[in-house]
This record gives sequence, structure tokens and C-alpha cells, in this order.
Amino acid sequence: MNVEELVRGLGAETGIELPPLRVTGGDPVLPSVFRVDTAAAASVGAVTAVAAGLGGGNRAEVDVREAAAAFLDEHHFMIDGVRPTAWSPLSGDYRTIDGWVRLHCNFDHHRDAALAALGLSPGADREAVTRACAGRTALEVEEVVTAEGGCAARMRSGADWRVHPQRAAVAHSPLVSLTRIGDGQAQTPSGTADRPLDGVRVLDLTRVIAGPVATRTLAAHGARVLRVGAGHLPEVSGLVVGTAFGKRSCHLDLRTGRGVSALRDLVAGADVFVQSYRPGALEALGFGPEELARIRPGIVCVDLSAYGTHGPWAGRRGFDSLVQMVCGIAHEGGDGTEPRPLPAQALDHATGYLAAFGAMAALTRRAREGGSWRVEVSLARTALWLDSLGRARAQEGTPEIADLLDEMDSPFGRLTYVRAPGSIDGARPYWESPPPRQGEHPPAWW
Repeated sequence: MNVEELVRGLGAETGIELPPLRVTGGDPVLPSVFRVDTAAAASVGAVTAVAAGLGGGNRAEVDVREAAAAFLDEHHFMIDGVRPTAWSPLSGDYRTIDGWVRLHCNFDHHRDAALAALGLSPGADREAVTRACAGRTALEVEEVVTAEGGCAARMRSGADWRVHPQRAAVAHSPLVSLTRIGDGQAQTPSGTADRPLDGVRVLDLTRVIAGPVATRTLAAHGARVLRVGAGHLPEVSGLVVGTAFGKRSCHLDLRTGRGVSALRDLVAGADVFVQSYRPGALEALGFGPEELARIRPGIVCVDLSAYGTHGPWAGRRGFDSLVQMVCGIAHEGGDGTEPRPLPAQALDHATGYLAAFGAMAALTRRAREGGSWRVEVSLARTALWLDSLGRARAQEGTPEIADLLDEMDSPFGRLTYVRAPGSIDGARPYWESPPPRQGEHPPAWW
């Protein structure tokens, strides 16, 4: 199936008709047996096409190389010529008695949980973790670290994953799930072809890559995006800057009544609410989809998760690299002998663009028929989609994308970044402002 057919399928799945999409360039660009380039072009192409439809554009276009470059965004992002460090020293793959396991320790509390689960003292080094994993099975490490509140994933083959109950739960979900959850008046969009989301207000309660990429994409098409963080929540410093182009940033402590009240006020003025908390976390604070629809009839709620909202792993913490391990991608990439991940955080990026597509598909449905809407996407479902695209002849090396980079001054220094991909009637999406400092703005719309 080619990119145009994949994009038309996404339109049909979400109940909208998309304008024609022109695709330039072709596979392969990135070095992988998986069709990462096709997934990149299809997810970016779907965003571009639905944005064109919202803004009254006639011609949507995506270039395969540009879309693939966007998936490499964090590899090329620099502050004053220096690439920020994205990985903790303890994050990575470890050999076990019977295979491999991956630990994700980028957040301090996840690192501490992994060390405690392995019986190691705080401050233990990578060599100690290597020894601890070498004496256990991969499944044992996965289970004890997860039970302690950490993040771990045993390397499974594709065959192992196909019989796993969570895979079965994920397979029953659409790639982009769009459901009506309440009433609301039809609202005609006020955007234009070059800024189709002009006037759309987006609340961003996400971290790391997938969610921030989704909201950064909405900002590139003209939305007013307010990121809601908190001083006590951990962040990956380079990622939080690189994914914040075009946004404002405020801090709210949702552990307090004042923070909850302030968020309710923001929801009342929002069009789109994007969140990547673990399933159930925001519901407990009164911000589940149905509650959001009561606060703001006509809202679009976008939920991103690692493993979906159903099945035995629905509440499990997860990240792109861990999902690649459990679903067979890392196993196949390394021929089963050792983990070999995709050449990009492709599950994160594809899921981010699909979430942005889902948000705009919901806005399209809202304009046509009114209502409040819920969009659901997950890394594990995106992994199934990528697997379904077939295989490619693996290339060596990485593509040259210097011509796709731009620079911008910011409070952090001179930033180098990959331009937003796609175009509508010849006009490219773009970010109007550099990344803000965290918590720089008040919790208010503008």
C-alpha cells in the first residue's frame, strides 16, 4: 500500500474526506528493514492533508525525505552548536541469562526504582547494573523493575508478541480512534490555508516526544498551544526545549486545589486537550474525557499512551525504546542475537503526528456535526501499523539533511532544528516563536 492509500485510509477510519495529497521522493531513506520512511510520509502526509481541508487549501504535499528528517528531529537539534544529551548513563540494553532487557532510567525516579528492584544501592553504576541483570532472566528483570514503579522491557520476538494478550488488546483498536463523547455546537474553523488552526486553543499536558511532537505540530499550523507543566515533574532538558517551538509554558501543581481549579478554568476556554498521563491518572483529578466535555462542550480530548487503554498492560509505563523491545522490532532488527532499534524514535514521532491528525480530524467533525470528541493513539498500536507496512531493503548510513535545517534565536541560545515538514498550496507550516522557558507564562489564554 502506498502513502496516498494509507492517508486515504486514515481519513476513512476517522470519518472525514481528505483533499488530494501529492507525495514526492521515495523509499528508502533511513537504514532499517522496517518501512520507517513510509510511516513518516504517511503520518506527516495525513496531518498535512487534514490541515489543508480545515483551512480550505487545495493542494497538500509531503516529501518522503523531509518526513523522514522530521523523525530524526532530536538527532539534529542543537543549542549553540551542541547537541543536548538525551539518555541517562543507566538507560540501555543489558544481557541476561536468557536474552536481553532494556532499562529506561532518564527520569531519576525511574532510575531509583530500577536500582531498588535489582537490589542495588542508590548511585550504583552501569557495571553494577550489568552484573545484576546478568544473573537474572529478562522476564524477571522486567517484572521486578515494573513492580517497583520503574520502566523495563524484555526483548521479545515478533512471534512472542503475537501471542501476548496485550498485543491482542491493541490489535482490536483503530490506529487513530475517534469517538464522540458529548454534545457541542458545530464550530466553523476560522483558519486559512497557510494557518489552518488559527484561533484554535490547545492545552498540552504531555512530556518526552510523542505528545510534545503532536502539540508542536498543531502549533506549526497556527494553533495557540499552552503547555502545562509543574516544577516537581521531571523533564529531559534537551527534549523539553526542542519540542516547545511555537508554544507558551505555564506551571500548575495539580496536587493542590488551586492548581486543579486553574486547569479547569483553562479547559473552559480550550478547543483541544492533549495528555499523555498514564490511563486513569487525570480521571482521578476530575479531568477524564467525559468530565472535560462537561466543562467545555465541544472539546477534543487527545489521549496518548504506550500500550493503549485496554488489556493487562493498559496502565504500564512505557517509552518508544521499550515498546520496540517488547513488540519484536528490536529483535528483528538485530536478527535475534542482540537488540537493534529503529534508526529514529519512529514510534514516538509517528504517534505524535497521528495524534495531531486525530485532533484535526475531530475538529473537522466538530465543524460539520458538532459534538465533543475523544482521540486515542498508542505507541504499541503504531508499532503494529509499522509492522504491517512490510519490509524494505536496509540502507547503510544516515541521510544528509543539512538543507532541511533552520536556525532561531531563543532564551537558551541559537537553536538549530529540523523544519516542520509538508506544505499546503506551496506554504510551509512554521513556528512563530522560539521555545519558552518552563513556566514562563501565566496559566491564561491570549
